[in-house]
Amino acid sequence: MMDRRDIDLLALRLVSLVPPGLAEAHKDLRANFSDVLAQGLRRLDLVTREEFDVQSQVLARTRAKVEELERRVAALEANAQG
Repeated sequence: MMDRRDIDLLALRLVSLVPPGLAEAHKDLRANFSDVLAQGLRRLDLVTREEFDVQSQVLARTRAKVEELERRVAALEANAQG
């Protein structure tokens, strides 16, 4: 997920798109953009990269275990039939 620094940088980019005639509003717009972006990202219910990586590792271990169990079941079935 984006951290506060990333959100602030994005807000700064958005503010830079505001016409120069509204320069006095830049500070307020930047704060508002930051808040709106942060709220929007929180509502998306995103996970951090670290959480994603941990779950990927858990999935890989689970997949390996399932494959091993499938091999064992196939061997047992072969022994039972032969």
